[in-house]
Amino acid sequence: MKQVSLNNKTILVTGAAGFIGSNLVKRLLADTTGATIIGIDNVNDYYDVRLKDFRLEELRAIQASSSFTFVKGDIADKAAIDALFAEYKPAVVVNLAAQAGVRYSIQNPDAYIQSNLIGFYNILEACRHNPVEHLVYASSSSVYGANKKIPYSTDDKVDNPVSLYAATKKSNELLAHAYSKLYAIPSTGLRFFTVYGPAGRPDMAYFGFTNKLVKGETIEIFNYGNCKRDFTYVDDIVEGVVRIMQGAPESVPSAEGLPEAPYAVYNIGNSSPENLLTFVDTLQQELVRAGVLPADYDFEAHKRLVPMQPGDVAVTYADTSALERDFGFKPHTPLREGLRRFAEWYASFYQQ
Repeated sequence: MKQVSLNNKTILVTGAAGFIGSNLVKRLLADTTGATIIGIDNVNDYYDVRLKDFRLEELRAIQASSSFTFVKGDIADKAAIDALFAEYKPAVVVNLAAQAGVRYSIQNPDAYIQSNLIGFYNILEACRHNPVEHLVYASSSSVYGANKKIPYSTDDKVDNPVSLYAATKKSNELLAHAYSKLYAIPSTGLRFFTVYGPAGRPDMAYFGFTNKLVKGETIEIFNYGNCKRDFTYVDDIVEGVVRIMQGAPESVPSAEGLPEAPYAVYNIGNSSPENLLTFVDTLQQELVRAGVLPADYDFEAHKRLVPMQPGDVAVTYADTSALERDFGFKPHTPLREGLRRFAEWYASFYQQ
């Protein structure tokens, strides 16, 4: 593994107005010295744009020794990406821009092809034609599909996606491997497991449930509550990303003497799957504690158990042993602590 310093470097973060992207930029501004951080995002209306504006305003308000420049643009626009690389010449690239969500990929597949396939191809091509020390990109736990073996290991075969979203993320890993092999681009894919936290994505269960409960609507708990999710707090995700950015895979000779691709994939998850009913109960308690919902709220009257949805899986569970071995880190934020921070943020953002 080759050490990559982030100080005094130009770092490109795609999806910078997104949940993980904005938190990553915030962390880089706090922890790097003399870095130039370029963020790009198309700020689309897949969910409430006010959240994206809020995240960007937070970043613009930070005073740090490193600088942040935001560019509104789409990674699916090849000319825009080529121009961005030509102007800023990033040394480290973190591709977090993507169309996310399993269920939405059934409703609007075009968005996934544009952003996750064409957009990622544009990033790879730009890295091919510019000297990049390390490309880090978001994959997803969804690539494990209906794997029966748990916890999920990066050594497992992931050839059976159960959603278009998962298929595009597996495609990202395959494309990255080909470019790493052909053009010696050090690349690392990160399989994120159910990321949550303040100012997150409203299409995620914890946020969507909260919005519905506040409105007095009924929440639907899939697979009759018999699902388990490896919920990972956003700060843990960012810690993992920052560590991995600084350790680029190297090309080493194979058994046949030929160079292997400088390519790696890691899981970043809490390694502690929670039953959905337990998760909902904890969320309810924290929403009451934060004053988002009244103490006498009738939760039982506002939840309904329903069958599994197309594209969903019953369990997600990360094996993070490779992350621990190579980077000395394991996500650790307890679910209650993470949900408490979310509930307190929700109260301050929506109920001032």
